[in-house]
Amino acid sequence: MSLTGLIKIGSFLKLLRPEHWTKNLFIFFPVFFSGQLLNISVLLSCAVAFIAFSLVASSIYCFNDIKDVEVDRQHPEKCKRPIAQGIVSIKAAYVMMVVCLLMSLGIIYSFFGWNAHHTIMKLVLFYYVMDIAYCIKLKQLVIIDVMIISIGFVLRILVGGATIGTECSEWMIIMTFLLALFLAFAKRRDDVILYVNTGVTHRKNTDRYNLEFMNQVITVIATITIIAYIMYTLSPYVTDYYNSRYVYLTAIFVLVGIIRYLQVTIVDLKSGSPTKILLHDRFIQGCIIGWVILFLMIIYSKKIIAILRTVIS
Repeated sequence: MSLTGLIKIGSFLKLLRPEHWTKNLFIFFPVFFSGQLLNISVLLSCAVAFIAFSLVASSIYCFNDIKDVEVDRQHPEKCKRPIAQGIVSIKAAYVMMVVCLLMSLGIIYSFFGWNAHHTIMKLVLFYYVMDIAYCIKLKQLVIIDVMIISIGFVLRILVGGATIGTECSEWMIIMTFLLALFLAFAKRRDDVILYVNTGVTHRKNTDRYNLEFMNQVITVIATITIIAYIMYTLSPYVTDYYNSRYVYLTAIFVLVGIIRYLQVTIVDLKSGSPTKILLHDRFIQGCIIGWVILFLMIIYSKKIIAILRTVIS
């Protein structure tokens, strides 16, 4: 294959933004917290749902880049996107958008049973319509824009719950919404910084935000998130459900991780892409790994010991 052909394929892959598929790992949260992480069939079902949801997300990314092509060309980072650079045509992007959507719906219809795929299909289509509306109009509305992003993450865990046939707890929904809201406002703060430094508005609603407002909002949301998580770990529901009094220890990693993210946002001014922070910030990665390991020990230690005893005997 020629170099031009490879560049073209790479540009189409870049258009789909596979690095942003990490957001869809929230689909696995219901599996993790329900204690079914060692169930291979459940993991396989969630992996299929992850792929289907990622394709839907990529379809939306295609539409977003088509819609924002002129604005992206003025942005210092987004100008590197394939459509903004003129490497991928708008017509080709529309084709990719439709193909990704049809592939996603086809996977959901083919793999899951009627009851499950009916629920998952409704959730995915609701997410799709909501985000298309976001790209067209809703992202121009102050506060509504970040609310839509947060609802999108809640829909991810609802898809995960529907996939394995379990109901997501109120705690899981609240914590997911708060964390997503915190990340969304931190990202908007980066847009405000760019506007202050360049005088160019890359979002139509950026001038309705300012640094003082953003600093207060992300501080308040960070505080609420930390308090809510501590209340979650100490609630009788959680201690009884996991049969452990030590869930509260995981709050250490949540507290330190959020403080680190605030540092990246306010001091380093690098909150423009939560995905990049997740993929490159070793400190935050360490907090996430520590949180996961500790929760694994709390939820799965007894199951792992039982499995080992069975194998040994």
